[in-house]
Amino acid sequence: MGNRQIYAVILAGGSGSRLWPLSRQNLPKQFLALNGDASLLQTTINRVSPLIDAKKVLIVTQESHAKGEAYHALLSYETLFEPIGRNTAPAIAIAAAYLMSKGEDPVMVVLPADHIIKDEARFCAYLNSAIKVAEGGKLVTFGIQPVRPDTGYGYIKVRSGDNSEVLEVDRFTEKPDHATAEQFLKDGNYYWNSGMFVWRASTILAEIKLHLPAVHQMIETIVAESRDTGTFQQAVEKHFSSIPSISIDYGVLEKSDRVSLIPCDIGWNDVGSWDAVHEISDKDENGNALQGNVIELDCKNSLIRAEKRLVAAIGIEDLCVIETADAVLISKSDQTQRVREVVDELQHRGATEHVFHAKVNRPWGSYTVLEEDQDGFKIKRIEVAPGARLSLQSHSQRSEHWVVVSGTATVTNGDEVITVHKNESTYIPIGTKHRLENQGSEPLHIVEIQVGKYLGEDDIQRYEDNYGR
Repeated sequence: MGNRQIYAVILAGGSGSRLWPLSRQNLPKQFLALNGDASLLQTTINRVSPLIDAKKVLIVTQESHAKGEAYHALLSYETLFEPIGRNTAPAIAIAAAYLMSKGEDPVMVVLPADHIIKDEARFCAYLNSAIKVAEGGKLVTFGIQPVRPDTGYGYIKVRSGDNSEVLEVDRFTEKPDHATAEQFLKDGNYYWNSGMFVWRASTILAEIKLHLPAVHQMIETIVAESRDTGTFQQAVEKHFSSIPSISIDYGVLEKSDRVSLIPCDIGWNDVGSWDAVHEISDKDENGNALQGNVIELDCKNSLIRAEKRLVAAIGIEDLCVIETADAVLISKSDQTQRVREVVDELQHRGATEHVFHAKVNRPWGSYTVLEEDQDGFKIKRIEVAPGARLSLQSHSQRSEHWVVVSGTATVTNGDEVITVHKNESTYIPIGTKHRLENQGSEPLHIVEIQVGKYLGEDDIQRYEDNYGR
């Protein structure tokens, strides 16, 4: 790419609720592997690596992801944290302002973290063309040729008569009803909006200033404060929640006269439902996509995914069956967009199955809830990575009993620091400052029994923490 300054700006702040129960609020789909061993985020970064160095990757995500379950996935990359979700326009605006605050005006390749592209070589060729167009001051989007009247996508109409590889945009249309989508397909001048964009940082900021002055005003406040009193991230944390929530499509692209579209045939899929996962997965001769410990007998056109237990299916057709340690989803393939309604109901009930997995990753390792009882106890298996340690903390509502089952624990318990070996235990009273640490070279495994009136994860006061929580 010569000496051109190019950044990949990866938007990784979504909740991924339509892929419940695998995707959870604290570890959504972009941090999970849905098709292969790499997460969708890492796959997105790898996809642009022929054109963009890893040092020129900027990930915009929620602060809770960066300091929680996605800690290790984000550790190697430059990041900006959103303290609260504010849609794509504010996320893109702070990314552009941040890059320009470093004295640069790079071309930004803006990509969602959770898309699948099968023909990556062709995508890079289109991307190279888009970068050249963006250097001339255009806002470039990638359009996907519709193959069905899908109501789950926004549509972009291009001006008729254009036959070049770069088309001028006539208008954007939000997700249409089925009849309108059918008409778009017949007209032939419409493309699916992929949500992937290329532009210069200065160009998109100028368009945001023109079309979203309230957003731009807050961005100027963030930039000014970052120069005068602290870091850019600190200024974002202070002011980001005051920025209006709006999408870049609705707020800028639908109003701008600078937008160009590059039609793409790249095997694109936004993986927005389990039916979409079935579409991109390898299938047997009967159209079944089977993942994990699955036995199927006479099944057709179904996605069956087992995360923990054996799943046996007999004679089912056009279903999605997703099993995890604490939840099972069974849906007709054409109804999987309604999974979000299940998540809404869980939230209404005050449940946690949409927030956490049974196994929860932490910067220091992980914990797995083995059992929780309404009578006031919870049993966990805790794994602490070699050289890692938990925060120095206390709990006001529960005591904890720790039994070491493998490895050696260094335990701060009040004023004492003790060593606890395999088949030994210690007791942490309510309110006592304590810390668990693994100074060894092998993983430390303990069984923790919590007893108390309240056992929520928010009953924690931290005094020291290696991970900035």
